[in-house]
Amino acid sequence: MSFEPEIIGFCCQYCAFAAADLAGAMRLQYPPNVKIVLIPCTGRIDIIHLLRAFEDGADGVFVAGCLEGNCHFLEGNIWAKKRVIYTKGILDEIGVGGDRLEMYNMSAAMGQRFAEVATEMTERIRALGPNPARKHKKIEAAEVAVEA
Repeated sequence: MSFEPEIIGFCCQYCAFAAADLAGAMRLQYPPNVKIVLIPCTGRIDIIHLLRAFEDGADGVFVAGCLEGNCHFLEGNIWAKKRVIYTKGILDEIGVGGDRLEMYNMSAAMGQRFAEVATEMTERIRALGPNPARKHKKIEAAEVAVEA
């Protein structure tokens, strides 16, 4: 049995979620391993949300938001990037691995880029193997949803 990673993608509603929607409308193929959690802005994501996703069994997590300098909430994606970098350090310290977390920026018109990100993260996590902190349960996107 081969390892199929579970990946959570926290996507801002204005750009990354719209890009995911566009990828679907364009019928672009990407791995079904990615579960999307819609958030109002990547600036809403907190370190605890990222760590909780891993604690609840995600093998990989990515945060996808607006292009830098084009955030609908001005600096939300800049704050998110800082939180992702900080959390990567925590994941390295606790032995989970910071490579399991990444931040991406894209516009709503970048459906192809979303499909590439989903594929890239799936391949990366497949190479890293299962999350060492996994609780051995299948997770649902609703379980790690961020309260708006």
